[in-house]
Amino acid sequence: MAGITLKEVTKIYPGGVRAVDGFELEIADREFVVLVGPSGCGKSTVLRMIAGLEDITGGQIHIGDTLVNSMAPKERNIAMVFQSYALYPHMTVYKNMAFALKMRGVKKAERDARVRETAEMLDITRLLARKPRALSGGESQRVALGRAMVRHPDVFLLDEPLSNLDAKLRADMRAEIVKLHKKLETTFIYVTHDQTEAMTMGDRIVIMNAGHILQVDSPKDIYDYPVDTFVAGFIGSPRMNFAEGVIEKDVGGIFAALGSNGEHRLALEGVNATAETLTGLVGRRVTLGLRPEHMRVVSGHAPGAGFSGGFADIVEVLGAETNIYADLPGGLRFIVREWGDEPVRRGQALDLAVQTEKLHIFDIETGAAVTGRIGGGAR
Repeated sequence: MAGITLKEVTKIYPGGVRAVDGFELEIADREFVVLVGPSGCGKSTVLRMIAGLEDITGGQIHIGDTLVNSMAPKERNIAMVFQSYALYPHMTVYKNMAFALKMRGVKKAERDARVRETAEMLDITRLLARKPRALSGGESQRVALGRAMVRHPDVFLLDEPLSNLDAKLRADMRAEIVKLHKKLETTFIYVTHDQTEAMTMGDRIVIMNAGHILQVDSPKDIYDYPVDTFVAGFIGSPRMNFAEGVIEKDVGGIFAALGSNGEHRLALEGVNATAETLTGLVGRRVTLGLRPEHMRVVSGHAPGAGFSGGFADIVEVLGAETNIYADLPGGLRFIVREWGDEPVRRGQALDLAVQTEKLHIFDIETGAAVTGRIGGGAR
């Protein structure tokens, strides 16, 4: 078993394209780390450099105590599971799982023991005599995992392994992979663009964009304390609401004036920031962020505690929850997540109450968070 250390790892493709730039990360032995970000952010390139499938342009990669920059993939004792499964179509499941062991010179009796032990663990013993064309998507994914497991690798690398599965099967396989990680007690690095996978599977999440790490944290802290507007908007579904406003102060305290003419005054009492920080923001234009579940529809509200004069433009009933797209005077538009059976109808007039202790304030120019637990886990 082994941890992984990446120091200032960079990948520059011909033409000067920087796919990964100064990537630094320490992954502990037996940790489950998820790399997540939009398409083209460099997450799969990082995985392929760890595997040795991509040469690095600069920096160092250590697996355990060993510098592996110049080591061939087969010398790194890692296993990689791809989105495409990459099973040999002419071989049975048994032979697919045993092939890598055979190439390494593992004796037949040990090969057989490893394949059957792994097949039992993954509940695919009944499939050993089948060929890939006779497998469902979920079965093919289990076989791909099994083929990696029989090698007893130090590290598992998983690149979008569930993206070809339907929604229900993806949910089932997420749970199975988490269980598998606990059973194997091996380091897992998992790449996905799906925030649900990231939030439900990883011990830590690495948020990437344009080849850079933006934040490394636990799923809960990523959600509660995003370091900037990109992370705040990327994690969460529906996405965080953003609105521009000016921080002002009067005899009643400090508030945010929002809307095209400043017609909404949102009191900032209870915001997760020091009085000194809020005072320093007075007179500045900022971006405010609120997650949909931190707002609610009310019939009338106390001035300063929310927004009034809105109406429901779109209502999405999703069973136990309802997403309401609310339009308000001054050009404001918010998504509100409601639970319960009390219906909100399209076109209905509404007011919104706000949990100000959950409000995020961001610098309008840099996007950096100025409220909350700043810098925890971020680069």
